[in-house]
Amino acid sequence: MQKIELEIVALSHSITQSNSYAVILGEVGGSRRLPIVIGGFEAQAIAVALENMHPSRPLTHDLMKNFMSSFDIGLQEVYICDLQEGIFYSKLVCYTANDTIEIDSRTSDALALAVRFGCPIFVHESILAQAGLAGENASIAPAANLQPDNAVANDSLSNLSIAELNELLNEVLEQEDYIRAIDIRDEIAKRNASK
Repeated sequence: MQKIELEIVALSHSITQSNSYAVILGEVGGSRRLPIVIGGFEAQAIAVALENMHPSRPLTHDLMKNFMSSFDIGLQEVYICDLQEGIFYSKLVCYTANDTIEIDSRTSDALALAVRFGCPIFVHESILAQAGLAGENASIAPAANLQPDNAVANDSLSNLSIAELNELLNEVLEQEDYIRAIDIRDEIAKRNASK
């Protein structure tokens, strides 16, 4: 059974399901991509970790990492091991000083933890062959582009002053809308860089 290493290359709104997101995993050292539809909460949890943001209170996946670390449990890898009727199944390969154990997990939760632990993500070759995209279909925007339709959102941001952007950033962070916060932070950074 051959395992292929993947990395997160993009996170965007799902074009197939409303109110959902797609996380795009790319083959390390290869050109194939594996799109996985996830919920908004999990997309936000992944985005927060990818962007190295620090919410005022721990999110669920941060709590899980803190819990595991407190009891000297590490996350060795995430393994996407099965695909049935369009649903991906994953395992968390956890370890302690004395043992290694595999724990069943939703793929979205497993990916949110993988980003936090900095551990590798693997998929079974047959799953990548079955559900992956190759060639021209595989060209996906980088992970920093979290929303394909953010051009519309960024147009409205461009009409705001720096002070208004900072105020809006504080509001969305208070509401824990971290995906929107990334857009606002990027707009502020773009303006500061052009000074």
